[in-house]
Amino acid sequence: MAPITSGIVPRSTKMHSKVVIIGSGPAGHTAALYLARANLNPILFEGFMANGFAPGGQLTTTTEIENYPGFPNGIMGPELMDKFREQSIRFGTQVITETISKIDLSARPFRYWREGQESEEPETAETVIIATGASAKRLHLKGEETYWQSGISACAVCDGAVPIFRYFNKPLAVIGGGDSAVEEATYLTKYGSHVYVLVRRGELRASKIMAKRLMSNPKITILWNTVAVECRGDGDLLNNLRIRNVLNGDERDLPVNGLFYAIGHEPATALVRNQLQTDEDGYIVTVPGSTQTSVKGVFAAGDVQDKRYRQAITSAGSGCMAALEVERLLAEEEADSREDGPV
Repeated sequence: MAPITSGIVPRSTKMHSKVVIIGSGPAGHTAALYLARANLNPILFEGFMANGFAPGGQLTTTTEIENYPGFPNGIMGPELMDKFREQSIRFGTQVITETISKIDLSARPFRYWREGQESEEPETAETVIIATGASAKRLHLKGEETYWQSGISACAVCDGAVPIFRYFNKPLAVIGGGDSAVEEATYLTKYGSHVYVLVRRGELRASKIMAKRLMSNPKITILWNTVAVECRGDGDLLNNLRIRNVLNGDERDLPVNGLFYAIGHEPATALVRNQLQTDEDGYIVTVPGSTQTSVKGVFAAGDVQDKRYRQAITSAGSGCMAALEVERLLAEEEADSREDGPV
């Protein structure tokens, strides 16, 4: 991967910045915090319901978070993101509640446009950090909205140990047939009395070794050729799943107190698609061991480039990496320009 750009464009007379961060989750705000403390005056666009999320990203839709260090009694997702935001602003980050709808990464400084201003003069930035995240794919079943985060989740590692699953020791269900579904189901056996895996087909997409691990676990039952059609509960918590056999159409109830989606994630990369190198699933590809993308001066942090871990703490860590790499690049370029002297 050769991180290059193809030319130079003039700075915007509207607003020019050393660094712009697009995204307001743990990655974006951690990057902002480090950059602000380095006196680089970062601009962070948190978006206005960008990708369907309020400012703060996916964590604003979660309930109690127990695995983020520093909060021994746990903390609610929206509260954690409020603290991230407050800390960014305290050190000088300019947070703008607007969405970047268009960006041109073909030359530096990079040009970008806010939503609704696409026909106007663009704003520019020397460097850009893409921290737009990824969202879990959902089935939008009947009753799903009622019990989302009240028995339904898309992350076993994030939510499997929360009290409603950990203390009740009731049956749980996972939807999916790939390696992620196997990992989720296996992890959930620590907390549920039994785990059902709903697989639409008559075979798993998971690798052979993962499939063998799933089928040999006595606490896991695979329901082949089965889909979920409705989520039911008592109005507060999920307690039943209506399921259907796709071969004969028969429906029945499956009493479970938790449902976990393991059907993949959708990285929010539409803004930069065809401008940055992405993998087959749409995640931004970075230089191994860094957050540098295929374009010099553009960095990616958080779930938008992480298809493996997808945790708040790893996102924050990659945000720190991106900030340090931006700081280093700008310092190097400033030193080079001093050495070259006036033109």
